[in-house]
Amino acid sequence: MDLDERPQATDEQPPRKPPLAPGLHIVATPIGNMRDITLRALDVLQAADLIACEDTRVFAKLATHYGIAAPTIAYSDATQEKAEPRVVRTLAAGKAVALVSDAGMPLISDPGYRLVRAAVDAGHPVTSAPGASAVPMALALSGLPTDRFFFAGFLPAKATERRRAIGEVTAIPATLVFFEAPHRLPEALADLFELLGDRPAAVARELTKLFEEVRRAPLSKLAAHYAAHPDVKGEIVIVIGAPSAETERSAGEVDEALREAMAGASVKDAAAEIAARFGLKRRDVYARALEMKRGAP
Repeated sequence: MDLDERPQATDEQPPRKPPLAPGLHIVATPIGNMRDITLRALDVLQAADLIACEDTRVFAKLATHYGIAAPTIAYSDATQEKAEPRVVRTLAAGKAVALVSDAGMPLISDPGYRLVRAAVDAGHPVTSAPGASAVPMALALSGLPTDRFFFAGFLPAKATERRRAIGEVTAIPATLVFFEAPHRLPEALADLFELLGDRPAAVARELTKLFEEVRRAPLSKLAAHYAAHPDVKGEIVIVIGAPSAETERSAGEVDEALREAMAGASVKDAAAEIAARFGLKRRDVYARALEMKRGAP
Protein backbone atom coordinates (compact mmCIF):
# COMPACT_ATOMS: atom_id res chain seq x y z
CA MET A 1 0.00 0.00 0.00
CA ASP A 2 1.29 3.43 -0.89
CA LEU A 3 1.92 5.63 2.12
CA ASP A 4 -0.54 8.17 0.77
CA GLU A 5 -3.29 5.53 0.76
CA ARG A 6 -2.99 4.74 4.45
CA PRO A 7 -5.81 5.95 6.72
CA GLN A 8 -4.95 9.39 8.02
CA ALA A 9 -5.05 10.22 11.71
CA THR A 10 -7.79 12.62 12.70
CA ASP A 11 -8.37 14.93 15.61
CA GLU A 12 -12.14 14.49 15.38
CA GLN A 13 -13.83 13.35 18.60
CA PRO A 14 -16.68 10.85 18.65
CA PRO A 15 -20.03 12.60 18.45
CA ARG A 16 -21.32 13.74 21.82
CA LYS A 17 -24.61 12.43 23.11
CA PRO A 18 -27.32 15.09 23.14
CA PRO A 19 -28.07 16.49 26.60
CA LEU A 20 -30.84 14.83 28.54
CA ALA A 21 -34.14 16.64 28.09
CA PRO A 22 -35.58 18.23 31.23
CA GLY A 23 -38.45 16.44 32.93
CA LEU A 24 -39.17 13.24 34.84
CA HIS A 25 -37.68 10.08 33.33
CA ILE A 26 -39.13 6.78 34.63
CA VAL A 27 -36.30 4.26 34.27
CA ALA A 28 -36.47 0.47 34.52
CA THR A 29 -33.56 -1.27 36.26
CA PRO A 30 -32.62 -4.99 36.32
CA ILE A 31 -34.75 -7.40 38.35
CA GLY A 32 -31.78 -9.63 39.05
CA ASN A 33 -29.17 -9.98 36.34
CA MET A 34 -27.14 -6.76 36.28
CA ARG A 35 -26.80 -6.94 32.47
CA ASP A 36 -30.56 -6.58 31.98
CA ILE A 37 -30.41 -2.81 31.65
CA THR A 38 -30.86 -0.94 28.40
CA LEU A 39 -28.33 1.38 26.81
CA ARG A 40 -30.93 4.14 26.92
CA ALA A 41 -31.47 3.61 30.64
CA LEU A 42 -27.73 3.99 31.23
CA ASP A 43 -27.67 7.17 29.14
CA VAL A 44 -30.49 8.65 31.21
CA LEU A 45 -29.03 7.66 34.58
CA GLN A 46 -25.57 8.94 33.69
CA ALA A 47 -26.91 12.30 32.48
CA ALA A 48 -29.63 12.94 35.08
CA ASP A 49 -29.31 15.91 37.43
CA LEU A 50 -30.99 13.94 40.23
CA ILE A 51 -32.04 10.30 40.69
CA ALA A 52 -35.01 9.52 42.92
CA CYS A 53 -34.64 5.91 44.07
CA GLU A 54 -36.63 3.66 46.35
CA ASP A 55 -33.54 2.85 48.44
CA THR A 56 -30.29 4.72 47.83
CA ARG A 57 -28.25 1.81 49.22
CA VAL A 58 -29.76 -0.65 46.74
CA PHE A 59 -29.26 1.75 43.84
CA ALA A 60 -25.64 2.36 44.89
CA LYS A 61 -24.74 -1.17 43.75
CA LEU A 62 -26.02 -0.47 40.24
CA ALA A 63 -24.44 2.97 40.24
CA THR A 64 -21.04 1.59 41.21
CA HIS A 65 -21.24 -1.16 38.59
CA TYR A 66 -22.00 1.26 35.74
CA GLY A 67 -20.19 4.39 36.92
CA ILE A 68 -23.32 6.45 37.58
CA ALA A 69 -22.37 9.54 39.59
CA ALA A 70 -25.56 11.61 39.67
CA PRO A 71 -26.81 12.69 43.12
CA THR A 72 -29.60 10.55 44.58
CA ILE A 73 -32.55 11.08 46.87
CA ALA A 74 -34.58 8.40 48.62
CA TYR A 75 -38.17 8.27 47.37
CA SER A 76 -40.28 5.59 49.06
CA ASP A 77 -43.59 5.31 50.89
CA ALA A 78 -41.78 6.41 54.05
CA THR A 79 -39.88 9.35 52.52
CA GLN A 80 -42.13 10.69 49.77
CA GLU A 81 -43.63 13.50 51.89
CA LYS A 82 -40.16 14.97 52.39
CA ALA A 83 -38.63 14.05 49.04
CA GLU A 84 -41.43 15.02 46.67
CA PRO A 85 -41.12 18.83 47.10
CA ARG A 86 -37.38 18.70 46.36
CA VAL A 87 -37.93 16.64 43.22
CA VAL A 88 -40.67 18.98 42.00
CA ARG A 89 -38.45 22.01 42.64
CA THR A 90 -35.68 20.36 40.62
CA LEU A 91 -38.11 19.78 37.74
CA ALA A 92 -39.32 23.38 38.00
CA ALA A 93 -35.70 24.52 37.60
CA GLY A 94 -35.59 22.83 34.18
CA LYS A 95 -33.55 19.86 35.34
CA ALA A 96 -33.78 16.17 34.43
CA VAL A 97 -34.83 13.77 37.20
CA ALA A 98 -34.71 9.98 36.87
CA LEU A 99 -37.08 7.81 38.92
CA VAL A 100 -36.03 4.22 39.66
CA SER A 101 -37.25 1.47 42.00
CA ASP A 102 -35.14 -1.21 43.65
CA ALA A 103 -35.74 -3.52 40.69
CA GLY A 104 -37.73 -3.54 37.50
CA MET A 105 -40.19 -0.96 36.25
CA PRO A 106 -41.05 1.80 38.75
CA LEU A 107 -44.68 2.10 39.93
CA ILE A 108 -45.39 -1.63 39.40
CA SER A 109 -46.12 -2.44 43.08
CA ASP A 110 -43.45 0.15 43.87
CA PRO A 111 -43.51 3.83 44.90
CA GLY A 112 -43.73 6.54 42.26
CA TYR A 113 -47.35 7.14 41.33
CA ARG A 114 -47.63 10.27 43.46
CA LEU A 115 -44.46 11.73 41.98
CA VAL A 116 -45.59 11.09 38.41
CA ARG A 117 -48.97 12.63 39.22
CA ALA A 118 -47.29 15.69 40.76
CA ALA A 119 -45.05 16.14 37.72
CA VAL A 120 -47.99 15.82 35.32
CA ASP A 121 -50.13 18.24 37.32
CA ALA A 122 -47.29 20.79 37.33
CA GLY A 123 -46.95 20.53 33.56
CA HIS A 124 -43.50 18.93 33.50
CA PRO A 125 -42.59 16.46 30.73
CA VAL A 126 -42.78 12.80 31.79
CA THR A 127 -41.24 9.98 29.75
CA SER A 128 -39.87 6.50 30.32
CA ALA A 129 -36.88 4.32 29.49
CA PRO A 130 -38.59 0.90 29.66
CA GLY A 131 -36.96 -2.38 30.50
CA ALA A 132 -37.08 -5.42 32.75
CA SER A 133 -40.27 -6.30 34.63
CA ALA A 134 -41.15 -9.49 36.48
CA VAL A 135 -44.81 -9.41 35.42
CA PRO A 136 -44.45 -9.93 31.64
CA MET A 137 -41.47 -12.23 32.16
CA ALA A 138 -43.41 -14.54 34.51
CA LEU A 139 -46.35 -14.51 32.11
CA ALA A 140 -44.15 -15.45 29.19
CA LEU A 141 -42.55 -18.34 31.10
CA SER A 142 -45.75 -19.64 32.70
CA GLY A 143 -47.11 -21.46 29.66
CA LEU A 144 -50.52 -19.89 30.33
CA PRO A 145 -52.57 -17.64 28.03
CA THR A 146 -51.17 -14.13 27.82
CA ASP A 147 -53.76 -12.40 25.62
CA ARG A 148 -55.63 -11.15 28.70
CA PHE A 149 -54.19 -10.89 32.20
CA PHE A 150 -54.92 -9.15 35.48
CA PHE A 151 -52.05 -8.06 37.72
CA ALA A 152 -53.20 -7.96 41.35
CA GLY A 153 -49.90 -6.97 42.98
CA PHE A 154 -48.90 -8.37 46.36
CA LEU A 155 -51.41 -10.50 48.22
CA PRO A 156 -52.23 -9.12 51.70
CA ALA A 157 -50.19 -10.59 54.55
CA LYS A 158 -53.14 -11.29 56.87
CA ALA A 159 -55.12 -14.43 56.05
CA THR A 160 -58.57 -12.81 56.22
CA GLU A 161 -57.57 -9.94 53.97
CA ARG A 162 -55.74 -12.30 51.59
CA ARG A 163 -58.81 -14.49 51.19
CA ARG A 164 -60.98 -11.46 50.57
CA ALA A 165 -58.56 -10.18 47.92
CA ILE A 166 -58.53 -13.56 46.19
CA GLY A 167 -62.31 -13.66 46.28
CA GLU A 168 -62.50 -10.32 44.49
CA VAL A 169 -60.66 -11.65 41.42
CA THR A 170 -62.21 -15.12 41.23
CA ALA A 171 -64.54 -14.40 38.32
CA ILE A 172 -62.15 -12.28 36.23
CA PRO A 173 -61.91 -13.99 32.80
CA ALA A 174 -58.15 -13.57 32.46
CA THR A 175 -54.84 -15.02 33.62
CA LEU A 176 -54.09 -13.76 37.14
CA VAL A 177 -50.67 -12.55 38.29
CA PHE A 178 -49.67 -12.02 41.92
CA PHE A 179 -46.49 -11.11 43.77
CA GLU A 180 -45.87 -12.95 47.04
CA ALA A 181 -43.25 -13.05 49.78
CA PRO A 182 -41.44 -16.42 49.98
CA HIS A 183 -42.31 -17.09 53.63
CA ARG A 184 -46.03 -16.70 52.87
CA LEU A 185 -46.06 -18.79 49.67
CA PRO A 186 -47.40 -22.09 51.15
CA GLU A 187 -50.34 -20.34 52.88
CA ALA A 188 -51.08 -18.22 49.82
CA LEU A 189 -51.16 -21.23 47.48
CA ALA A 190 -53.43 -23.13 49.89
CA ASP A 191 -55.90 -20.22 49.89
CA LEU A 192 -55.66 -19.81 46.11
CA PHE A 193 -56.42 -23.50 45.57
CA GLU A 194 -59.34 -23.45 48.00
CA LEU A 195 -60.91 -20.29 46.61
CA LEU A 196 -60.12 -20.55 42.90
CA GLY A 197 -60.29 -24.29 42.38
CA ASP A 198 -57.66 -26.46 40.74
CA ARG A 199 -56.65 -24.12 37.96
CA PRO A 200 -53.41 -24.46 35.97
CA ALA A 201 -50.72 -22.27 37.48
CA ALA A 202 -47.02 -21.48 37.71
CA VAL A 203 -44.72 -20.25 40.45
CA ALA A 204 -41.77 -18.25 39.09
CA ARG A 205 -38.84 -17.65 41.43
CA GLU A 206 -35.57 -15.72 41.23
CA LEU A 207 -36.25 -14.55 37.67
CA THR A 208 -33.07 -13.71 35.65
CA LYS A 209 -30.88 -14.85 38.57
CA LEU A 210 -28.59 -17.85 38.93
CA PHE A 211 -31.22 -20.09 40.52
CA GLU A 212 -34.16 -19.06 38.32
CA GLU A 213 -36.99 -21.60 38.58
CA VAL A 214 -40.47 -21.87 37.09
CA ARG A 215 -42.65 -24.67 38.47
CA ARG A 216 -45.80 -25.33 36.39
CA ALA A 217 -48.65 -27.48 37.76
CA PRO A 218 -52.29 -27.32 38.90
CA LEU A 219 -52.79 -25.25 42.05
CA SER A 220 -53.42 -28.39 44.11
CA LYS A 221 -49.98 -29.80 43.28
CA LEU A 222 -48.22 -26.46 43.75
CA ALA A 223 -49.89 -26.02 47.15
CA ALA A 224 -48.84 -29.53 48.17
CA HIS A 225 -45.27 -29.06 46.94
CA TYR A 226 -44.64 -25.82 48.80
CA ALA A 227 -46.40 -27.09 51.92
CA ALA A 228 -43.77 -29.85 51.94
CA HIS A 229 -40.95 -27.43 50.99
CA PRO A 230 -41.74 -24.20 52.84
CA ASP A 231 -38.16 -22.93 53.01
CA VAL A 232 -38.35 -21.34 49.55
CA LYS A 233 -36.26 -18.22 48.94
CA GLY A 234 -36.24 -15.38 46.44
CA GLU A 235 -38.72 -13.09 44.75
CA ILE A 236 -41.96 -14.89 43.86
CA VAL A 237 -44.49 -14.41 41.05
CA ILE A 238 -47.64 -16.58 40.95
CA VAL A 239 -49.45 -16.94 37.61
CA ILE A 240 -52.87 -18.61 37.49
CA GLY A 241 -55.08 -19.55 34.56
CA ALA A 242 -58.49 -18.01 33.98
CA PRO A 243 -61.67 -19.71 35.24
CA SER A 244 -63.22 -22.30 33.00
CA ALA A 245 -66.41 -24.35 32.94
CA GLU A 246 -64.60 -27.04 34.91
CA THR A 247 -63.90 -24.64 37.78
CA GLU A 248 -67.44 -23.29 38.14
CA ARG A 249 -69.09 -24.19 41.44
CA SER A 250 -72.56 -25.62 42.05
CA ALA A 251 -75.24 -24.06 44.24
CA GLY A 252 -74.42 -26.67 46.86
CA GLU A 253 -70.79 -25.55 46.93
CA VAL A 254 -71.89 -21.94 47.35
CA ASP A 255 -74.10 -22.91 50.30
CA GLU A 256 -71.24 -24.86 51.89
CA ALA A 257 -68.91 -21.92 51.45
CA LEU A 258 -71.53 -19.63 53.00
CA ARG A 259 -71.86 -21.90 56.05
CA GLU A 260 -68.12 -21.85 56.59
CA ALA A 261 -67.91 -18.09 56.14
CA MET A 262 -70.84 -17.37 58.48
CA ALA A 263 -69.20 -19.47 61.19
CA GLY A 264 -66.55 -16.78 61.60
CA ALA A 265 -68.16 -13.60 60.26
CA SER A 266 -71.42 -11.67 60.12
CA VAL A 267 -74.03 -12.54 57.51
CA LYS A 268 -73.22 -9.34 55.61
CA ASP A 269 -69.45 -9.92 55.58
CA ALA A 270 -69.84 -13.61 54.75
CA ALA A 271 -72.15 -12.81 51.84
CA ALA A 272 -69.75 -10.19 50.51
CA GLU A 273 -66.83 -12.65 50.64
CA ILE A 274 -68.69 -15.48 48.92
CA ALA A 275 -70.21 -13.19 46.29
CA ALA A 276 -66.75 -11.95 45.38
CA ARG A 277 -65.29 -15.45 45.45
CA PHE A 278 -67.85 -16.94 43.05
CA GLY A 279 -68.49 -13.85 40.96
CA LEU A 280 -72.15 -13.65 42.05
CA LYS A 281 -74.39 -10.67 42.83
CA ARG A 282 -73.96 -9.66 46.45
CA ARG A 283 -77.69 -9.11 47.07
CA ASP A 284 -78.49 -12.62 45.81
CA VAL A 285 -75.89 -14.22 48.06
CA TYR A 286 -77.02 -12.08 51.01
CA ALA A 287 -80.61 -13.18 50.48
CA ARG A 288 -79.50 -16.83 50.42
CA ALA A 289 -77.42 -16.28 53.56
CA LEU A 290 -80.47 -14.88 55.39
CA GLU A 291 -82.48 -17.93 54.29
CA MET A 292 -79.81 -20.25 55.63
CA LYS A 293 -79.64 -18.25 58.87
CA ARG A 294 -83.39 -18.76 59.33
CA GLY A 295 -82.97 -22.47 58.69
CA ALA A 296 -84.50 -22.56 55.23
CA PRO A 297 -83.37 -25.53 53.09
